[in-house]
Amino acid sequence: MKEDTINCFKCGYFYITWNEKFPRGCKAMGFKSKEMPSAVVYESSGTQCLKFKLKKRKPS
Repeated sequence: MKEDTINCFKCGYFYITWNEKFPRGCKAMGFKSKEMPSAVVYESSGTQCLKFKLKKRKPS
């Protein structure tokens, strides 16, 4: 993984599904996949995900 690759775990749109075949999803792009959504976006478009939004941290 490159340093400038987007980390979906830090994105507010990323979620884990109950589907074993497609365990990762992106609410912004509206799809589920076996790979990280940012990797799928990069492979299909050649650009980094433009929908990335830093996840809000819950107050501790």
